[in-house]
Amino acid sequence: MRRGLPGDGSDVQARYLEVDVSGLRIASVYLPNGNPQPGPKFDYKLAWFERLIAHARTLMDSGRDVVLAGDFNVVPTDADIYNAWLWRFDAVLQPETRALHERLLGQGWIDATRHLHPAERIYTFWVNESAFRRNAGFRMDFLLLAPTLAARLTRAEVDVEHRGRERPSDHAPVWIELGGTRA
Repeated sequence: MRRGLPGDGSDVQARYLEVDVSGLRIASVYLPNGNPQPGPKFDYKLAWFERLIAHARTLMDSGRDVVLAGDFNVVPTDADIYNAWLWRFDAVLQPETRALHERLLGQGWIDATRHLHPAERIYTFWVNESAFRRNAGFRMDFLLLAPTLAARLTRAEVDVEHRGRERPSDHAPVWIELGGTRA
C-alpha cells in the first residue's frame, strides 16, 4: 500500500492512495482543482500532475494490472463538456492541464469509458442540481487501465442515477467490469 504520491516529501495533501486488490494494483487519484488560475493553486496542480505522470510511468513499466481511478480535474476534450466556451478560464480546461493528461495517456493508459464509448456524450460531474437536470456536465472522473487489462474490459459506466439522489456529491460514480483472467 502507498499513501501519497512520491516526489515531494513536504506535500501533505491526501490525494493519492495505492493498494493491491485481487491481483490488481488500484490507485485512487484526486488531482488538485487548480483554481483560480493563474496562481499558486494552478502551479501546484501542474506540479502534482507531473509527479503523477512520473509515478504512473513506474506503474506502467511494472507490467502489472493497474487501474488509475478518480477525479483527475481535467476535461480532456471539448466533447467532454457541455459548453467549453463558458468554462474556458477554468483550470480543468487549460491547455497545460489538457497537455499533461495527453502525456499521461501517451504512456499507454487506456481511458476505459472512451474505449467502450468512443463517441458518446458522457458526463461524471455537474456543478449543481440545475445543471444535472439539464445534463450540463463535465467528464473528469476516469478509470485509466494499463494495457494488460484492455482485453478484460467488458463494461465502463457512470452511475448517473446516484447523482440524482437527494443531497448527492457533484460527481457520479464511475465503474468498470473486468471479465476473465490475465493470459
